[in-house]
Amino acid sequence: MKIVVNTRLLLRGKLDGIGWFTHELMSRMVRSHPEHEFHFIFDRPYSDEFVFASNVKAHVLPPPARHPLLFRIWYDWMIPWKLNRLKPDVFVSPDMMISTRTKTPQVVVLHDLNFEHHPEDLPGAIARYLRKMTPRFASHAKAIVTVSEFSKQDIMAQYGVPEEKVRVVYNGVQDAFQPLSDDQKGQAMNKWAGGCKYFVFVSSIHPRKNLKRLLEAYELFRERHSERIKLVAVGRMFWKNEELTAALSAMKYAEDIVFTGHLETQELTHVIGAAHALMYVSYFEGFGVPIVEAFKCGIPVVTANVTAMPEVAGDAALQVNPFSVDDIADAMRDVTMNEELRSRLIERGYKRAEAFDWNRSAREFWQIIESCAQRH
Repeated sequence: MKIVVNTRLLLRGKLDGIGWFTHELMSRMVRSHPEHEFHFIFDRPYSDEFVFASNVKAHVLPPPARHPLLFRIWYDWMIPWKLNRLKPDVFVSPDMMISTRTKTPQVVVLHDLNFEHHPEDLPGAIARYLRKMTPRFASHAKAIVTVSEFSKQDIMAQYGVPEEKVRVVYNGVQDAFQPLSDDQKGQAMNKWAGGCKYFVFVSSIHPRKNLKRLLEAYELFRERHSERIKLVAVGRMFWKNEELTAALSAMKYAEDIVFTGHLETQELTHVIGAAHALMYVSYFEGFGVPIVEAFKCGIPVVTANVTAMPEVAGDAALQVNPFSVDDIADAMRDVTMNEELRSRLIERGYKRAEAFDWNRSAREFWQIIESCAQRH
């Protein structure tokens, strides 16, 4: 079987949600199926680390697709041209977009539909493109994969696709996320927070991640709580965010907020593993990988009670209303003052993390690919 995969988001040093999903699934699939031929399509020069096995052939297909106009050129002209030359059994696209101009069977991964519910959170051109084209992608694809039951129901409701067409494959969590020793915790606390305890926020920083309200809640928590506990925010800044800048400039405790930018896995495991608690209070998520990473590291989690987060967290996290600054601040207090609660959340987190395994996810995704492939 010949499988073509859109790997344009496998970017060295810049892997985030969709990039990691692609990396973890494809690295396992190509090694588990040496009898099959995989063609990875990049939109710019690639790193050899992403050619996971000898049965992978990499192709660079310009132009680099980072704008709706270039999306159209890449998916509607360049991808069909390449598929026509390669004549694969199936085309797999983990990044939400496929071609509407090919007869090759296609599997698309729609991680979430935030752009339908909160288009104001994205640059206008990208929001308009996704709202116009995603219903077409959903209709044109032979199968749709998503990462939670919440997103499955959302896709069915928004686009009227039949239930049997949408399959759920959960994200997993990397083995690197493990509890730290006391020495490792101390080193991380010294490095990121000057030796202080700290809450950690992990995500690409854009509006739906709700960082502005988290900052306001942190300010409230510090006003009410005498111990100096810092807030470390990990992630790449997406687009301009004037609200966030304004909130920071008005804060009394701004000097205790640390922005690390994007971190590679080894540093990320340490900054999460040494944290006092994870604060992950987005108002919209299709999954929420940092929740499970924190579970694996053995730290308490505070998350939101909306969209996919209750599904992922189960009973292992403290859930809050993400639109209530008071609710978030109260959870920071509870997870700080109540040792019995902390212990219970950590114990439940270890158990909950067992439900999310990349090897199982890769097997499930492979079954979907096999069922969609058009044998020649």
